[in-house]
Amino acid sequence: MFIDYSRIQVMAGNGGSGCISFRREKYVPKGGPDGGNGGKGGDVVAVGNENTNTLIEYRYKKIFKAKKGQHGSGSNKTGKSAAGIHLHMPLGTIIYDISGDRKVKICELTEHGEEVIVAKGGDGGRGNAMFATSTNQAPRNAEDGYPGEDKELELELKLMADVGLVGLPNAGKSTLLSTISSARPKVADYPFTTLEPSLGVVTTADFRSFVVADIPGIIEDAHQGKGLGVRFLRHIERTRVLLFLIDINTLSPLDDYLILKKELSEFHHLFDNRRHLIAITKIDTVPAKDHEELFTELREAFAEKFAEKVVFISSVANENIQELKFALERIIEENEQ
Repeated sequence: MFIDYSRIQVMAGNGGSGCISFRREKYVPKGGPDGGNGGKGGDVVAVGNENTNTLIEYRYKKIFKAKKGQHGSGSNKTGKSAAGIHLHMPLGTIIYDISGDRKVKICELTEHGEEVIVAKGGDGGRGNAMFATSTNQAPRNAEDGYPGEDKELELELKLMADVGLVGLPNAGKSTLLSTISSARPKVADYPFTTLEPSLGVVTTADFRSFVVADIPGIIEDAHQGKGLGVRFLRHIERTRVLLFLIDINTLSPLDDYLILKKELSEFHHLFDNRRHLIAITKIDTVPAKDHEELFTELREAFAEKFAEKVVFISSVANENIQELKFALERIIEENEQ
């Protein structure tokens, strides 16, 4: 199950208390204070992990608590600090602190093994040995340990991919993903088959590859929450290249493209300048004798109205799929330069 949002509570460990103790040895009747300090409480640490791609671990378990530090003891022994707890999260996870009145961004995990302390453990209290002075050589006071941080966190996952598939429902996104990669998203001939994002790794030549993200179909006014709404639009924010898929059987491929561009622009203006490619899908459903005339008509229409080039593909018949993969790879490489 793909989970891309959760709220959890994290509680770092409290520090251990300092100790009140006096040195007691034979022939030393008035030993000085030797109470040790308390140990530090455990931190709560978020860790980026490339081997997981969902927040499902944080859907059912909501409270994560680190252990407290040990108390100090006599003979100036400092209590043992508690080990922190590590919360492994997929790359692309954004963590917000929502404990107070405002929502504050703590971090964004983008690298494998990246560690961020999201709740700090409390420091240990000082033992009475730390309070000894020239005028108070036998202090009988020590500090309690300091409390660890207690926070409510909001976790939001945005998939990280090279190419994001964008299209209206039933445009053939999932079929294409299953054709060009080893991903096996649900495929069916009705709208909103895809209810959660899928990732696929596409291999080209010389062991080169890129990652493609398939998200649920976009409909008009999706940026306002209509349909599956903005919950999934955010998953293409990090994609470097957009692949617009338009069903050749739609009433107006140009109008479909306008809808998709408008929804992306309304969601975030950065999409206006994102590198992209347009693919007309399901050409196997059109009689071969009509291909040349229809393809020419569509090429000229897109060139005239949008100054855009289009490619024609069929995932089912595997037509022009290799050409599409290499075209996407070229755009990705150009972006990296």
